[in-house]
Amino acid sequence: MSVRRLAAVQPDSFAFSKDSEAKIAFWMNKYPEERKASAVIPLLWIAQKQEGWVCEPAMREIAARCAMPYIRVYEVATFYTMFNLEPVGEHLIQVCGTTPCWLRGADGLKAVCEKRIGKKGRGNLSADGKFSWEEVECLGACSNAPMVQISNPYGDYYYEDLTPEALEAILNDLAAGKTVETGPVTRRHCSEPTEAKVKVLEDAALFDGSYAKPVTLPHSARAAAKPDGDRKSKPASGAAGSAKAAAEAPKKARDTAAKAKPAAKKPAAKKPAAKKPAAKKPAAKKKDG
Repeated sequence: MSVRRLAAVQPDSFAFSKDSEAKIAFWMNKYPEERKASAVIPLLWIAQKQEGWVCEPAMREIAARCAMPYIRVYEVATFYTMFNLEPVGEHLIQVCGTTPCWLRGADGLKAVCEKRIGKKGRGNLSADGKFSWEEVECLGACSNAPMVQISNPYGDYYYEDLTPEALEAILNDLAAGKTVETGPVTRRHCSEPTEAKVKVLEDAALFDGSYAKPVTLPHSARAAAKPDGDRKSKPASGAAGSAKAAAEAPKKARDTAAKAKPAAKKPAAKKPAAKKPAAKKPAAKKKDG
């Protein structure tokens, strides 16, 4: 990442346009009077969309409207790479250089930008004024790496699954004023696999193949899909039920007979005979003398 500092040359003053004032009123009304500082990021974004970048006088104007110290606005503006701190071209290319994009070839995209626009750093603007570029941290499209975000008066768009040749072609089309399709250049949908697609759900008995809408399962399929604990036994009907009942009849008869037969009484246990006390022997007489 390059060091983020304010541009060396700054305008003398800044004022929001009429359209910007309407947007500011919308955002300021979202917060109570004592929480006006919460609108600092929306106001910085409005200033950037108006001028293409955020100048130092704009930061001071925003600090006054949000009733917060200027240094706090400066800290926010210099922290987030979404805010341009110097004039940029009509098309700003932000190249993600974080690990997933770097492993997938982001260095090749940087090389294209350096050849086409200029060395990475402050004030890199193409000769025709149409392009500028910078390296930024993760833009959240890691599954479609490498990628860039291109910001222009029409919006902020992602271009994914890039190669150096694909980025070069995009820049050529933008320079010619052509409309460039956004998203993965491989035309895959979101982050679906680039190789053969594998269907996760293939049971035609349970699903009709249209995963975008809910499918009503037949009764038998719903019963089979329930866990064992949720199943309730119901008496069978028809020929299958009669055959099943006939097969289970002997067992039921045995079980009924076993329940009806009285249990045999066990003989009572004999109590041990009481012991007679031992007979006492007569005491021996003492002899006189």
